[in-house]
Amino acid sequence: MSGGRMAAKEALAAVHAARHDEDIVVTTMSPARDWMTMPQHARDLVLVPSAMGHATSIGLGLALAQPERRVIICNGDGSMLMNLGSLVSIAAAGATNVSVLVFVNGTYEVTGSQRVPGAGVVDFAAMARAAGFRSVFEFSELAEWRREVEAMLGAPGPAFAVLHVEPVYGIPGPKSPGPAGERARRFMEAVAGESGSANG
Repeated sequence: MSGGRMAAKEALAAVHAARHDEDIVVTTMSPARDWMTMPQHARDLVLVPSAMGHATSIGLGLALAQPERRVIICNGDGSMLMNLGSLVSIAAAGATNVSVLVFVNGTYEVTGSQRVPGAGVVDFAAMARAAGFRSVFEFSELAEWRREVEAMLGAPGPAFAVLHVEPVYGIPGPKSPGPAGERARRFMEAVAGESGSANG
């Protein structure tokens, strides 16, 4: 890994471009805000509104229930800190179809850009290795991430990537893309079937 940080939205766009049609993608907090600006898929689970930290646990449940699908979890560093134990649960469950991506910007961006405890000190990659993740990566340069995103998502799982991204200030937090009950119904139908585009 070289020094520097990526633009968070461009790093997320690389994930969007690399996801397969059958994948489930779970996003929360600032990744969810940016994901909602991109073309939507019926198997996108945008956790807005959400309780911080739940994305990895929900993603694990989906991975165990849908072992034939890859589950990509796009999390923030503040959210990851709130549920570090889920990393051990994912590894212990043998969830080989899980990829956890942590967008590290050092701030609680959607609640006012307060500093995340341990920002610049916490080593998420080391934590993932210690938890038992089979494949662990770290990126800070967008060009490298774009080259390697497909390999990372296809690596033996569970897989984990730290993405060092620039904080964005002054942008409102994400808003719910619709009634939760209806969104949940459509998502369950898509996961159970072969529906593609969320608009189709």
